[in-house]
Amino acid sequence: MHVLVLRAELHLPAAQSLKDKRQVLSSIVRHLDQMPAIGAAEVDHQELWQRTAIGVTAIGNTAARVSQAMDGVERYVWSRTEIEVIDLARSWWEE
Repeated sequence: MHVLVLRAELHLPAAQSLKDKRQVLSSIVRHLDQMPAIGAAEVDHQELWQRTAIGVTAIGNTAARVSQAMDGVERYVWSRTEIEVIDLARSWWEE
């Protein structure tokens, strides 16, 4: 079993309220949750309007497959024009 974790620190410059932020964030998390072998959730900065951190996990039977899945996640995050990526950090989880 191979598990890769991604922490995505994001800036949402157009968000003027927590409601604005949650609309964008829920769209991103819903999309990621629909990807095979991927799970996502907001993990930090819940009280801030324009900042968030999303935790994403990818799990699979080979490290290559898991890395490819996470590459797709990163491409999707970078493609969202309404957010600015502050940082992306990957780490492997070991049993």
